[in-house]
Amino acid sequence: MAEHLILADPQSARDALTFAGRAKQVGDEAVRLQASRGTLAMYAAALTPRGLFDGTPLILVLRVLRADPELECDLTVDSLTETIDPRALRLPDLAVARSWAAVDVPRCGWTRTEEIPATVIRELAQAGNSDVAKALPLNPGQDVVSKVRSRVWGEQAEELAQLPKGVAFAAATFGFLGQSSERASVWRAGRWTRVSLSRGHVLYRGPVAVGLTEVRRTGSHRRRAHGVLSPMMPHRVSIH
Repeated sequence: MAEHLILADPQSARDALTFAGRAKQVGDEAVRLQASRGTLAMYAAALTPRGLFDGTPLILVLRVLRADPELECDLTVDSLTETIDPRALRLPDLAVARSWAAVDVPRCGWTRTEEIPATVIRELAQAGNSDVAKALPLNPGQDVVSKVRSRVWGEQAEELAQLPKGVAFAAATFGFLGQSSERASVWRAGRWTRVSLSRGHVLYRGPVAVGLTEVRRTGSHRRRAHGVLSPMMPHRVSIH
């Protein structure tokens, strides 16, 4: 692993530290770092299911920053540390593994569908936080907290383009809500929906479509299908 993460300027380095700090406050301190051609994409998990039967939606956040043009990386770490160089952040000795970091987010093919006022997102986040606080007992265990958060943040909201309220939670918690006059743009690609604001993006993976599809005959002979799994490689981050 490279010893340092080199950003384009001191402000970008401070933004990276702030993003990593917010990820730690949410609960999962890990951040995924993808850098190429002068761009650093930082991913974190705002909400993620803890098991097969956990109804918590998978909601990731993305912050795109300017980086040193020679920086190339794709790794997940649980800490970033300041150095004497205002543009450089020290990386830990070892990377970490997270299931959400292996999820393949679409790189292209996004279609813009609608807009949502930032004030609506902020109000939904505040109301959701209040609902979570009211539903928790005095000394809740982790299982109780997870169930309450799953119920509150997994509920869909019509004013949020039928997305779960956890999208609002993610945008507010990671500081993506700026001016009240801003309008978030909503983009869709397959199972994924992206809510984009000037300070960052919220990514929601929807449920798998269910149902049977017609089986079509493709030839007179039966052939064995072979699948190849390839790792996700570093790539240039492009948000359209």
